[in-house]
Amino acid sequence: MKYISTRSSSERLSFESVFIKSLADDGGLFLPETDYKFNEKDFLKMQNMSYYELATEIIHKFTGDFIQKDHLHKLVKKSYSSFRSEDVVKLRQVGKFNILELFHGPTLAFKDIAMQLIGNFYEYYLSKNENFINIIVATSGDTGAAAIDAIKGKKNLNIFVLHPHNRISSVQRRIMSTVKEKNVFNIAIEGNFDDCQNLVKAMFVDQNFSKKINMSGVNSINWARIVAQTVYYFFCFFSLKSKKLNFSVPTGNFGDIYAGYLAKKMGLPIDKLIVATNQNDILHRAISKGDYTSKKVSETFSPSMDIQIASNFERLIFEIQGRNSDKTKDIMVKVKENNYKLDDTSLSKIKKDFLSEKLNEEETINEIKDVFEKHNIVLDPHTAIGYGAAKKLEQDNNCVILSTAHPSKFPEAIKNALGKNEELPKDLRKVLKEEEKFEILENSLDKVKNYILNKVNENKN
Repeated sequence: MKYISTRSSSERLSFESVFIKSLADDGGLFLPETDYKFNEKDFLKMQNMSYYELATEIIHKFTGDFIQKDHLHKLVKKSYSSFRSEDVVKLRQVGKFNILELFHGPTLAFKDIAMQLIGNFYEYYLSKNENFINIIVATSGDTGAAAIDAIKGKKNLNIFVLHPHNRISSVQRRIMSTVKEKNVFNIAIEGNFDDCQNLVKAMFVDQNFSKKINMSGVNSINWARIVAQTVYYFFCFFSLKSKKLNFSVPTGNFGDIYAGYLAKKMGLPIDKLIVATNQNDILHRAISKGDYTSKKVSETFSPSMDIQIASNFERLIFEIQGRNSDKTKDIMVKVKENNYKLDDTSLSKIKKDFLSEKLNEEETINEIKDVFEKHNIVLDPHTAIGYGAAKKLEQDNNCVILSTAHPSKFPEAIKNALGKNEELPKDLRKVLKEEEKFEILENSLDKVKNYILNKVNENKN
């Protein structure tokens, strides 16, 4: 399988290249040149597979010559060996909905599912190549922690994580900032997540800088993350033995729900994918009425969704433009100028696969209260938004809510809703007491680049 950029389809790259590069040189995102679709015989074969077998079967369709199938299976098993659930994920009935818990990895967020595998992919790549890679990633709370856990202590790898200063939960920050390995660097940017994301994109596009430090990235724009996340959609479908499902997905950067869209394109019988957002509702506005203009980001109890630039939406734009890279490139110029609205034709194409809804702060807190009172289950604020969106859209029992994080990562929200704290698992409680280590930098590309260059040079010596 070969890959192309959303902004230029002339260059065809291997999986290994798009994995290491993460972002195309032209600023676009990578996609397969052609779609892969499972047939009926494939589905019969996959329906009784374990999560590990299913992950190997699906992911190998995209990795090509990068890794042999039997070795991929070993890496999958290694990646999920530290998960708290034997099946990696867990399904739970809550009221009329099924909730798919994706937070049983080491940092209590769905990001672990892709990130642990990616960490082992880097190690495998470096075992064959005499390189030193510097990973730079922006986080709205969970991606950074998952990436650090997957990369910490690995040879020939540094990781630099940019998070918005004072705009993620204290627990999210501490899971990152108490890691002591020398190849981990936390940077608090005086700005919001979009500022962090823009800095990372600018460093990728700066060819002199990115090549100088051999830069790679693990944000949700990395195609390997999208592929790894498709697996739990398949696993859920086979577990429920349903004919067709809807999925309600709390999302900010559009990566997790794009994985569902990819699963549907691969033949999984999904009806609708529900984009569930908080009051930073650019995706809801785009899908419901075509308004894809960004507004000021407001801080909420669901910080992982405090975003106004949904990077992975570019992949969907590319698809609805008939995979026309020139049209996509022109649209992304308008997006950058904050001057893009979807036309009726584009909107009707999106609505064939997607619905959307949003919850404000009061609704989110009330949803946490309501679910706890009726079912004695504590939802994190992001999952509560997914649950509330499904209720608002009057979904039935064929709707699955993706539960993206453990509630203990959001003590402020849970305390506000229930008047109590949800405890971290025992093995993570130490982060509440250990000393933190992170640098606070202003939102300046030059200052961030200089900081990274200095640390890269220090680690070489």
